[in-house]
Amino acid sequence: MKRPNALADALRNSGSTVAAAPAPDLPVPVEQEPPAASAPSRRNTKAITVHFPEEVRRQLKSMAAEEGRSMEDMIAEALNLLFVRHRRAELAPRKAGK
Repeated sequence: MKRPNALADALRNSGSTVAAAPAPDLPVPVEQEPPAASAPSRRNTKAITVHFPEEVRRQLKSMAAEEGRSMEDMIAEALNLLFVRHRRAELAPRKAGK
């Protein structure tokens, strides 16, 4: 699709001449594939994003590694303990067998 050139149009309308320039080779648009579907483990979930000092992350990661668990599972355990403390249902899913 050729873009209009306002300056060239103004020169043509004023009676001046415009040297014809070859049309630039524009890349042909390529149809992109739709984004990949989200991982099955992320379906029907929402991200909970929090910010803590780097030391908190390092300690959590270290504890998870020592226990052979994921940080996500450790956080789920912590959330469930918080829910119980406030007399709420333990809703945070944990990995089976842990």
